[in-house]
Amino acid sequence: MSTNARSPGLTEYAAGPEDAGQRIDRWLADRMVGFSRSRVQTLIREGHVSGGGTIREARTLVKPGTVYRVDVPPVEATDVAGENLPLDIVYEDDDLVVVDKPAGLVVHPAAGHATGTLVNALIAHCGESLSGIGGVRRPGIVHRLDKDTSGLMVVAKNDAAHQALAAQFKSHGRDGRLRRSYTAFVWGKLPRPTGRIDATLGRSRANRTKIAVIRNAAGRTAVTHYRVVETFRGTRPAGDVSLLELVLETGRTHQIRVHLAHIGHPVLGDPVYGAGFKTRIAALGERPQSLAAALQRQALHASELQFEHPKIGKNMSFYSQLPDDMAALAEALRHALPHSTEPKRKRCS
Repeated sequence: MSTNARSPGLTEYAAGPEDAGQRIDRWLADRMVGFSRSRVQTLIREGHVSGGGTIREARTLVKPGTVYRVDVPPVEATDVAGENLPLDIVYEDDDLVVVDKPAGLVVHPAAGHATGTLVNALIAHCGESLSGIGGVRRPGIVHRLDKDTSGLMVVAKNDAAHQALAAQFKSHGRDGRLRRSYTAFVWGKLPRPTGRIDATLGRSRANRTKIAVIRNAAGRTAVTHYRVVETFRGTRPAGDVSLLELVLETGRTHQIRVHLAHIGHPVLGDPVYGAGFKTRIAALGERPQSLAAALQRQALHASELQFEHPKIGKNMSFYSQLPDDMAALAEALRHALPHSTEPKRKRCS
């Protein structure tokens, strides 16, 4: 049993027999709504977690019967400056804002991207109405999109909204409240009109900046569902392209891109996981070939977002049309190549 996590304050979590042997950082992150694993690790390093004494090692194993206490310190002021950057706001109220993020926009300031991010824009837009659940008072980024993935994101404007939305994202739709679907162009014709990709993910040993399918205990469960919407036949089989609808059952870093590359159908234009497929562009017609070459990003778009409003409990549903670059590619493919549309089926779930 445990009480709900809150910021700041003291929260207790009791470990049962089924929890034996789990790493304390992962175990707490699974229970502390709105707290990422990295945030929990920081709290451990700084001595804010105890259980039979202060715990300072994230790899400490959980002991059944122990009551673990997390003392979350007061929120710090952010040192990130607000910037008056354009925001495509789809919906906004006192608790949250839904934005349609363009490709090329980084979500968080980081090395090489200290300014010009979505967070910089939100700080300027939201003023003092900011969530501090991550340890620093800033807009509550509940979930992320890669820099070059476009589409819908919901951002919390206060701690209560952040906690409630984070709980929905942690369940990844298993309780029926949340749905996220993506649209992607991928290389090749898939063998079945619908499918489920179940492959554990983790940091690549060969390149720590990449994610890979990991077939050992270090891998984290990841499941992606897909549905084929259209298939375009290239001038040779190597140039076949499929338009997919994708739904996440989990939310791992680069999950869709790695899973699709793993089954041999990487996202068109993906510079990291689909680089070996660049020569296939030559098998497209002249117009789609030039548009595909000009993408300069993975053809992946977060097109649908549904969630339960954190305060009023209302089902909120938003849909984003394909951005101009992907829409132009779709139109060019339809005109230049033979294509088939899959029979209408129940949407991917």
